[in-house]
Amino acid sequence: MGQLNLPTSKRNPRHWQLLDIVSAVFFGFVFLFFLLVFTPLGDSLAASGRQALLLSTSDPRQRHRLIALIESGLQQTIESCPADAVDHMPCEDPRRNSQLSREMNYYRERHCPLQEGTPLCLIPPPEGYKIPVQWPESLHKIWHDNMPHNKIADRKGHQGWMKREGQYFIFPGGGTMFPDGAVQYIEKLGQHIPISGDLLRTALDMGCGVASFGGYLLAEDILTVSFAPRDSHKSQIQFALERGIPAFVAMLGTRRLPFPAFSFDLVHCSRCLIPFTAYNATYFIEVDRLLRPGGYLVISGPPVQWPKQDKEWADLQAVARALCYELIAVDGNTVIWRKPAGDSCFPNQNEFGLELCDESDDSIYAWYTKLKKCVSRRSSVKGEYAVGMIPKWPQRLTVAPSRAIVLKSGIDVFDADTRRWVRRVAFYKNSLNLKLGTLAVRNIMDMNAFFGGFAAALKSDPVWVMNVVPAQKPSTLPVIFDRGLIGVYHDWCEPFSTYPRTYDLIHVAGIESLIKDQDSSKSRCNLVDLMVEIDRILRPGGTVVVRDTPEVIEKVARITHAVRWTATIHDKETESHAREKILVATKTLWKLSSSSH
Repeated sequence: MGQLNLPTSKRNPRHWQLLDIVSAVFFGFVFLFFLLVFTPLGDSLAASGRQALLLSTSDPRQRHRLIALIESGLQQTIESCPADAVDHMPCEDPRRNSQLSREMNYYRERHCPLQEGTPLCLIPPPEGYKIPVQWPESLHKIWHDNMPHNKIADRKGHQGWMKREGQYFIFPGGGTMFPDGAVQYIEKLGQHIPISGDLLRTALDMGCGVASFGGYLLAEDILTVSFAPRDSHKSQIQFALERGIPAFVAMLGTRRLPFPAFSFDLVHCSRCLIPFTAYNATYFIEVDRLLRPGGYLVISGPPVQWPKQDKEWADLQAVARALCYELIAVDGNTVIWRKPAGDSCFPNQNEFGLELCDESDDSIYAWYTKLKKCVSRRSSVKGEYAVGMIPKWPQRLTVAPSRAIVLKSGIDVFDADTRRWVRRVAFYKNSLNLKLGTLAVRNIMDMNAFFGGFAAALKSDPVWVMNVVPAQKPSTLPVIFDRGLIGVYHDWCEPFSTYPRTYDLIHVAGIESLIKDQDSSKSRCNLVDLMVEIDRILRPGGTVVVRDTPEVIEKVARITHAVRWTATIHDKETESHAREKILVATKTLWKLSSSSH
């Protein structure tokens, strides 16, 4: 049917009004465009609106162009994120994750945005931010303004978690199940577990609160990885890290925790509220995967002899019996078990339907790996790693673990790597003016840790090191744990599960290898995004040390200007035969301008 053309006088008046409005809006937009582009008003409006644009999913082509400009050194600075992004964790964003399934707490696990949709901006510090209180004083108090979140102090102050006093948060060392303090609680556990004596070294504290348990175990030379999800308390892991206690954000939901099998001498849960017997005891099985043969499991709080939880408590004991755990003690609301040294006693029949995994199951790998409903075989992992069978601390730090055979000639490689890092760290301290060995450095990350040689060479320093083994590289993380060190698997094409401003020093040898595909050598992501992520997790005043080829160091140096670091480039130590340069950069303490708020 053809269009009917009416004379102007016969057109519908309402139709005519609509055309007028559309035309007016169009010309208004044109006028506004010229106003914004060609007048100072546009600059001031852009300054206030820029941040919302940065946090939106921008055009990938525009993002790629910006990255190319930064890599070439033509883009001088990356914009700051808005003020409300001071605590932003890209992979633990409650606004996005709240849309996901609640089954097995899937929505509280890591869920990272696509890189194209990640904002390319620098996280600002909160207003009033100060260089953190130094260790060991930080165990007991931190600056309030560095994380001005009062919810935990308001809700948990009576349990001894923390309280506000003037410009500080104070940490009395308590917890929900130990309101009288972690020291007394640990002494009580020591009546049943060899806390002293250097037999136990690595511990995992699940649902850790502000990590006082892990903090006070350090006095016994027990190094604890503390974790909790980002939840209603919001900042518990942030407080732990500000205190100088090893911690990161994680949730036991649908996937394995990012640790290899048989890593921890002690696993602890104090009112962590993990339903260990749910889903056919899947969560208990994951704890069993992580616990060394001969290691200890402590559960304190519900359902252990808890009112109205008789069935849950009976189920928990039944699972432990099915796995042949030895009951050491039930003391009030605390239960202590010891894992058997082998898996030969595992029964064929049990009410949970538990079975041993196939011999082919890889219990070591744990990066985005679904939880298994089978029990990891000790025989599936070659080597000796049982508590009591490996050397005590600190001898285990330098004795080559049998699991080093993951690599060809692994024992020889281990010994050479250990010697190499002793030389390198001595050079770092003597020639590069790093603050290693001083109280200015407490929280350290090694982004490409291999066997943990860098961390081992720092054994006499008042530091702890988060050793990261890239998920796409050989799985050397078991060796790191066997040495009595701690670490996690991670893929550096994604953000790390920690709050902003949580590390004093970040070290990376071979930074370009973190973004390259191991087989094709093609880039999986880019250096700009990686360095923006390093900037996010580094404290103002903190240090970055990068070792790589001269060409890569030159690229990194160009990007340091954009992320507002001050950098110097150094020659490697004379004993090294590698073709390397070393870049040392410091993150400056900058603040948001008033127009950015």
